[in-house]
Amino acid sequence: MDSSLLHQFSEANQWRAIAPEVFLGCLALALLVLEMLLPKRLHEHIPCAAIAGLLAALIALATGLGAAPERGAEAFGGLLAQGKVSQLMRGFFLLTGVLVSVLGIVALRRQRMPRTEFFHIVLVVTAALMLLAQSNHFVMLFVALETVTVGFYILVSYTRTNPLSLEAGLKYLVTGALSSGLLLFGIALLYGAVGAVAGEDGRMHTGFEFATLNRFLLANPGDLLARTGVVLVLSGVAFKVGAFPFQIWVPDVYQGAPTPVTAFLAVGSKAAGFAVLLTLIGVFGPCGGLVSTVLGLMAAATILFGNLAALGQRNLKRLLGLSGVAHAGYLLVAAAAMARGELLGAGAVIFYLFAYLLASFAVFGVMTHLAGPDDADQTLDHHAGLAKRDPFLAFVLAVGLGSLAGIPPLAGFMGKLLVLVAAARAGLWWLIAVAAVGVVLSIYYYFGWVRVAFFEEPPAADHPQPPPAATPVGTLAGIALALLTAATLALGFYQGAFGAVLGLR
Repeated sequence: MDSSLLHQFSEANQWRAIAPEVFLGCLALALLVLEMLLPKRLHEHIPCAAIAGLLAALIALATGLGAAPERGAEAFGGLLAQGKVSQLMRGFFLLTGVLVSVLGIVALRRQRMPRTEFFHIVLVVTAALMLLAQSNHFVMLFVALETVTVGFYILVSYTRTNPLSLEAGLKYLVTGALSSGLLLFGIALLYGAVGAVAGEDGRMHTGFEFATLNRFLLANPGDLLARTGVVLVLSGVAFKVGAFPFQIWVPDVYQGAPTPVTAFLAVGSKAAGFAVLLTLIGVFGPCGGLVSTVLGLMAAATILFGNLAALGQRNLKRLLGLSGVAHAGYLLVAAAAMARGELLGAGAVIFYLFAYLLASFAVFGVMTHLAGPDDADQTLDHHAGLAKRDPFLAFVLAVGLGSLAGIPPLAGFMGKLLVLVAAARAGLWWLIAVAAVGVVLSIYYYFGWVRVAFFEEPPAADHPQPPPAATPVGTLAGIALALLTAATLALGFYQGAFGAVLGLR
């Protein structure tokens, strides 16, 4: 290889651009070292070190430390590219990591399981999610995505003494392998369609590079091989977000996984899939009609399946899994609008994801405190009379469920409204009708949960199957739940700053 090209590649290795990710990787290793060096009585402080590190990385990102010198510049030979959406998603994943760690502290107190390793994996997965949001090359996308997936394989089956957790891990492994196969097959078809092209810079460019693929699709929008690859890649991403017909793994995996991991899957994995999807919609722009049709049909089926299947559920983790399928459908509506050229679609997806993060972690936070050592069998009966037993947790639960249902003036309502506005601008009226039906259906099971918590009597002391004793709300968890609730209310009333960042106004 020419020495000038080697020098060019070397200059592209802008380590400052991924400083937060490098820091999280080093911190993950440091946690393992601390466990070996510190006396056992100090091991309980290791999770706090992980949370402090995540918050430090979030502050560094907010102050511009983890940004490329030039806005929107590529780094590492085109493997990564930073833009407004990728920077927001990096912050999103750091915030997700903080909240998962807070719930992990609460949940692991009831389990005789390794503690440090849990937070080590959370840090690694968070860093991989952040790299995934910046992917500008199929090789980078696949490596980051598989790093995330392997981490989730371990986390889902983390409670190895629980058969349901082990079963969930096995099911997630099998379905994850299938989704990876679909994604790889699609990438291979796209690579085969594009081949290698000599660029003006003297380098050979292939279909693995998003910019090269986009130029090929512009010149050959009807290429059958490329269009087949596009559909397969979209199918691989649909597995990650739990969209129909690739949602079969969701209820079982959500039920068997430890509650903090279920929250991580519900929010982090779904957001990762949509971060990738937003990038790919731009790359597949010349095939916008095909992409919009595929995503639109998938969205309608996902919304209807998720809400109808959730109606009869009494297991709370399965209910949230199926409702999460429905939320993936609403997000796909905005993605379909974006594929039609409606720029509001991207902003609607990002806003919806932030609203979903706030509401989901509020609900999962309540569930974490009310669960016993075996948290796979949490049912509606366990929440009966919660308002009398713990008014604070009941209020947090009501706000979170109200936001998930899309009740004004909460953040979830504004998220759904933006999705519908984007769909209307794109002329997707039939999807608006399906989404409206889905919202009506969801009100039944969300407010059935609220009714049980507020209007049913707590189980009597001599009940044959009394609910497990609730874990007292500690200072750290209490602050987190209070902030999530306040942010859900505030974002419902005021979206000005958020809208300015996303270009929603």
